[in-house]
Amino acid sequence: MGFAVDTRRLGRWALNAVACIAMAYLLVPLVSVTWLAFWSQEIPTFPPEGYTFAWFGAALAQPKFVGGFLTSLQVGIAATALGVALGVPAALALARRGFPGRGALNQFLLMPLVVPGVVLGTAIYVFQVEAEIATEWPILGSVPGLIAGHALIVIPWVVRLIGASLAGFDRSIEEAALNLGAGPWTAFFRITLPSIRPGIVAGALFGFVTSFGNLEMSLFLIAPGMTTLPIAILQYLEWRLDPTIAAVSVMQIALIAAAMLVTDRYVKLARVV
Repeated sequence: MGFAVDTRRLGRWALNAVACIAMAYLLVPLVSVTWLAFWSQEIPTFPPEGYTFAWFGAALAQPKFVGGFLTSLQVGIAATALGVALGVPAALALARRGFPGRGALNQFLLMPLVVPGVVLGTAIYVFQVEAEIATEWPILGSVPGLIAGHALIVIPWVVRLIGASLAGFDRSIEEAALNLGAGPWTAFFRITLPSIRPGIVAGALFGFVTSFGNLEMSLFLIAPGMTTLPIAILQYLEWRLDPTIAAVSVMQIALIAAAMLVTDRYVKLARVV
């Protein structure tokens, strides 16, 4: 005697199973690194011999980690500010203006998210070398040069997420303000800017996280004697392998998570991402 197969229920089970596998794939490394940061033994072996907070103190006692964190923070904030300043008008132009090459420009602005980091870092390095030769300005190995390079990986996030905010924006509200006597700048700051603020904040947040954790581009653009946090971690791993790196990673994850929670408290990121 045959039996009927509920294809809809089977499909839901399959979808839930795939979702659980994907979540496990994302969370298992995160949980493992967090767990490892509290192991007491210097050489990670399973099962752990005990638990301690000493590795967090060891991480904070490393000048390279502290200096790398401050450099990454400085570059990340400056690159995010520059990326937002360039990305907002670019997103507005792409969303509201029709001009030849608009689609090509849109794809071009998103290229830093597609091009491998090593290729992008090599290209920016060669460009800065040529620019320094042509202008005789000290660009390569400078903090402004590093910030300019990192801004390139911030702009795609800003353009993409502001574009998502503009897609649901009703321009009739802005037109009504213009008809009632408001100037273009007044209408922008009073009407448009508050409406796309979630996209700006989300783009700035994701751009900052991308810049803060960038390794490939920074390896090409960093000056001798200067380091960022990802480079400091890489250099430490060349000589030692202990839970100090896990502790640094946990503090970095906690910082980014706190920034996202505080941001989501005032600007709902789910509206644009």
